[in-house]
Amino acid sequence: MDVFIEKIVRRKKTPLDITYMVMLFIAALLASYFTFLFLGAFAPMVIAGLFYLAYYLSSMRNIEYEYIVTNGDLDIDMIINQRKRKRVFTANCKEFEVVARVDSDQYTSHIRQAKTVLDYSSNDPKAEKWFIFLAHEGDPRMILFEPEERMIDNLRIFIPRKVFK
Repeated sequence: MDVFIEKIVRRKKTPLDITYMVMLFIAALLASYFTFLFLGAFAPMVIAGLFYLAYYLSSMRNIEYEYIVTNGDLDIDMIINQRKRKRVFTANCKEFEVVARVDSDQYTSHIRQAKTVLDYSSNDPKAEKWFIFLAHEGDPRMILFEPEERMIDNLRIFIPRKVFK
């Protein structure tokens, strides 16, 4: 029997994201002022283009992650502003060394010191965050994500000694 489970998680904006968006519009406003001074007749078109560019770049901060579990394979896609999709992680669960909650005893200092940490979570402090630790191409990696209970149960079928609830 084939299993297909998916979940979409919207990433919350951090203060850095909000600062970035505000700075984009301030830069567009300043550039439009100087454009109006120096271009004259072409200024309205250039100003409209500047504000559209600021809107487009700020909308790139609207990020969602889609987790897909299919028969022990985990795929994570990043969806940018509901118009662009990019596969950011894919692996078979047999490659995982540990799958557990971040607040569990399995989250050891060895795992915390992984050089590559990929955070595909919502940045919500109330959300239940899990981690996957694996050695991908010889490099220890930690993946942070927020799966459903059914996803964890499906992974546990394939790797029962590596999934800790």
